[in-house]
Amino acid sequence: MLGIIDQIFINKYGQDLVNIDPFKILFSNFNIENKRDYLEGIISLIIQSKPQNEDIEPAIKASGLRPTFTPCVLLKKGVANHNLIKLINLPDFELEKTLVLLMSLFKIGYKRRFIEEKNNPDKWWYWDLSDRNIEDKILKNYG
Repeated sequence: MLGIIDQIFINKYGQDLVNIDPFKILFSNFNIENKRDYLEGIISLIIQSKPQNEDIEPAIKASGLRPTFTPCVLLKKGVANHNLIKLINLPDFELEKTLVLLMSLFKIGYKRRFIEEKNNPDKWWYWDLSDRNIEDKILKNYG
């Protein structure tokens, strides 16, 4: 389960306010169990953003990963939850690639939903996270 600060940070990534590098650094400091938990949290956010199978190829391209890498090959089987979960169970040396790929998939679905849901009063994750006051409000009310 991701904490509110992690969720805000990942949604900032979806809004192009941060790049992938801080996530890779954070992830590299986790033990294997925490890596898998973190990826599971990202999958929850991906499912919430309602990905489509048409998002797979653009996600692979955006990730910068070779389409022949194991996480990419597995993702090509579809964005259904059971397929995404398979990525979490890859060997440790595949998990950073999995992180990058899942974050790319998240961003594609998130951006689509962000356009539809921007500033929905019931969905803080679609609020403008570039505004520090909004972030403070989220932390105060949901943290």
